[in-house]
Amino acid sequence: MRLAVITGGHQGVGLGIAEALQEAGFALALVGQAPPRHPVIAAALGRLPGARYFQHDLQEVKKVAQLVSEIETTCGPISTLVSNAGVPARIAGDMLSIEPANFDFVLDINLRGSFFLAQEVARRMVSRPASDYRALIFVTSVSAGMVSVDRAEYCISKAAASMAAEAFAVRLAPEGIGVFELRPGLIETEMSDEIRARHEARIAGGLVPAGRWGQPADIGRVVVPMAMGAMDFATGAIVPVDGGLSIPRR
Repeated sequence: MRLAVITGGHQGVGLGIAEALQEAGFALALVGQAPPRHPVIAAALGRLPGARYFQHDLQEVKKVAQLVSEIETTCGPISTLVSNAGVPARIAGDMLSIEPANFDFVLDINLRGSFFLAQEVARRMVSRPASDYRALIFVTSVSAGMVSVDRAEYCISKAAASMAAEAFAVRLAPEGIGVFELRPGLIETEMSDEIRARHEARIAGGLVPAGRWGQPADIGRVVVPMAMGAMDFATGAIVPVDGGLSIPRR
């Protein structure tokens, strides 16, 4: 059975991806910072029979090799990595007031931690033959290409993660390993709770041409063909999953 590792797979977009991949026949290893006994972890594992959970802080890049070894010892070789976990700006406000510590916090998780986990997984994929298709899937954001000056560090982290995905795509294409980037827009999750009221009227007014919030399942449906190899020759593709939000309009 193919194994998918999903960072942040216990909630929100990550959980939607996990459910779609499990339905497609993948075994699951979820990675998150919360302790295993946290109620949100128990709830996710209750929705994903047979899934395993591994605690890891993406900021601790020196522990990445240990994490991947633990996953592979417990679950077997990794077929798909979905780099989904991320954090918003700690404080939304004027970019001229961003503190270095808050900038570093966002970049450490959204870029640095995600890069070095993908690097370790890619190294192991390259080091051994595989009978199944293998893929790295980076979940970034429409903010990789759309500026928000009140959370500039978040946009910068996602734009940099987008370039990391392209670099991995070029490096791994000769190995037959696909690399893809998904850019979600306004998705209805726990993370979007604080902006929901502010955006309801804007969505109704045409901000999102599809006229609704995205759902985690919308992201999951796009991930499956990428992980299965149905899009192998499209490696390096950037796919917006945003209901048309990021399409330039006059």
